[in-house]
Amino acid sequence: VQLQASGGGLVQAGGSLRLSCAASGNIDSINDMAWYRQAPGKQRELVAAITSDGRINYDDSVKGRFTISRDGAKNTVYLQMNSLKPEDTAVYYCAAHMECGGRGIGTWGQGTQITVSS
Repeated sequence: VQLQASGGGLVQAGGSLRLSCAASGNIDSINDMAWYRQAPGKQRELVAAITSDGRINYDDSVKGRFTISRDGAKNTVYLQMNSLKPEDTAVYYCAAHMECGGRGIGTWGQGTQITVSS
């Protein structure tokens, strides 16, 4: 079971990016999916999370600018990031809690770098 993230890159302040993260493997079901980020010298923090029934939670710093969504058929979670700011610069990680072979498994993606220039 693995998560594969894509969509990172360099963008100017005010710009937009969309991250994708696809889960693959022997998956029975996916419960929560989320995006975290870690800036240099800082702890990893939750950016946004979405449950299997669509409940969403955002960090205050991204409310109104970022949108998390998921496609159950594709086992994929997305993060649409608009009005990006230099302080959004970080490595972004997707995470998911899944049921695989009758066991609950928490998994992290490999991380993708987002750099926002001023």
